[in-house]
Amino acid sequence: MIVSSVVYVFYLLLSGGVYNLGQLVNGKQNDVIVVSETELGQLRDTALQAALQLNQTVVQNDTTYRLTPSGIVETGYGKQAADGIFPTCKNTMIDLWLPLIGYLTFFCGLLHLLSDSRATEKLSRFLTPVFARIFPELPKGHPAYGFMTMNFAANFLGLDNAATPFGLKAMDSMQEVNADKNRASNSQIMFLCLHAAGLTLIPTSIIGYRAAQGAVNPSDIMIPTIITSFVGTLAALVFVSIRQRINLINGVILGVFTGIGAVIGWVMYYIQSLQGLHKIHFTGNLSNAVLLIIILAIVLYSLLREKVFKESGTNPFESFVHGAKEGFTTGVRVLPYMIAMLVALSIFRNSGLMNIIMSGISSLMNVFGIDKQVIDAIPVALMRPFSAGGSRGFMLDAMKTYGADSLAGRLSCLFQGAAETTFYVIALYFGSVNVKDTRYTLSIMLLVDLVCVLTAVAVTLLYF
Repeated sequence: MIVSSVVYVFYLLLSGGVYNLGQLVNGKQNDVIVVSETELGQLRDTALQAALQLNQTVVQNDTTYRLTPSGIVETGYGKQAADGIFPTCKNTMIDLWLPLIGYLTFFCGLLHLLSDSRATEKLSRFLTPVFARIFPELPKGHPAYGFMTMNFAANFLGLDNAATPFGLKAMDSMQEVNADKNRASNSQIMFLCLHAAGLTLIPTSIIGYRAAQGAVNPSDIMIPTIITSFVGTLAALVFVSIRQRINLINGVILGVFTGIGAVIGWVMYYIQSLQGLHKIHFTGNLSNAVLLIIILAIVLYSLLREKVFKESGTNPFESFVHGAKEGFTTGVRVLPYMIAMLVALSIFRNSGLMNIIMSGISSLMNVFGIDKQVIDAIPVALMRPFSAGGSRGFMLDAMKTYGADSLAGRLSCLFQGAAETTFYVIALYFGSVNVKDTRYTLSIMLLVDLVCVLTAVAVTLLYF
């Protein structure tokens, strides 16, 4: 990605397509792209010259003129797609890594309480009939079962920040029984593909964005999001099972997914029975209430099992602190992978290659007569595997340009809410356990992304 982007940028520089390389290194997202520079005294437009001397920045149509302190007039057109290399490194540290450290520190402390109180052992034994069939290489009753369950539950409720520590702990637990530490195990691949499918019940943040953009019913994309993410999860399970030769045709697996479907159906029915503010209030509180209940249950169970801690020569507080330290260490370990991936994406977007690919796909879809409003939402689907922030920007732009309740606006929300940042997730999760060979993980995750896109289009056209 970096090699192709940098080569393309230098080609543009030599051919006159790029004027200032500094913006790719130091520029910020939405900065005006400088296309030429002129000395103030050489401007032929005397009115523009006078206006610049008064205001330093003048906008005429889509062109921006800015007078620098050195007397140079910069002519700019268009906006930079993403932060440059240095701002990306800085923002990754401040906006992503530091908050992640906080989440990991707290939730890994809670997970250590689960482990030391032996709650994970009980949870794992309870889940063994299901997980032993999906993760046949993991020993029965393995602690990873409990961590994966917590991760799936957090994602299901739209608690992305809480889901990450559980997922990283699950990967670390599976790595302990991985025969080849540099190569992804079958269990790790299955878990990550199921995680990335993003089975979601309450897309809280998407509902908030739709409300801010003036949608008549901000939560109307909830059911389409649930359906799309459920289909994506089933697709991930089937694709990986075929590759790993896992037999899914058995009563336990079919019963579990039938039960999950029934629960989702009941919750959807109840939510649909609510109106207006009551619906928004309920959906906004449900996920946070469940998170608080989980935290309360872990702490209370640990206090009730204090004798177990004493047998190990510790107590609940010391156990929490020990786990919190492990969370901090995990955060330090994943930082290089986060920066490497996000810097690569920054160069890729700012080079213009991303736009070329998007334009090519949109043109191809247009040839096949696909609805223009679907094409208008496609940039969100194309950007989602690479960057959550970039796809979010496209989503907001689609709602602003075409309307929050338009087909393009709703579809862009569905693309954002029922998918995962594939490349980032692979870098983060495998980086946390130092796995170099991810095998077929990326290809299946991208295939699942495609399934989610096709399902989202079909569901949106049918539902709305």
